[in-house]
Amino acid sequence: MPTNGSEIADQPEVAFAHLVGVAAIPASSGQTRRHRLNRGGDRDANRALHVIVISRTAHCSTTIAYVQRRTKECLSKKEIIRCLKRYVAQEIYKDLTTPDAASAAADSAA
Repeated sequence: MPTNGSEIADQPEVAFAHLVGVAAIPASSGQTRRHRLNRGGDRDANRALHVIVISRTAHCSTTIAYVQRRTKECLSKKEIIRCLKRYVAQEIYKDLTTPDAASAAADSAA
């Protein structure tokens, strides 16, 4: 992603979602309750999330099963992609903020 991971790591997960343009914003009307994605944020990061989601929907068995399940729940493809983008953003945020064993080992060796 084009943004600096160290400056993102200090922000909460919701701020990260706003930064990459996948924060859920209520867009309900009458009896219909739904959300839309925040149109602000880093468009390059949002595009990267979109490419990841589209790749997963074609190749990842768990994502394919998720799409099938959500389709049976009468969600549109656009809404399913919105949900998947948010999930991928949460995964990326956790990877950015959680130190892994490899970097911990490199820090202790130095």
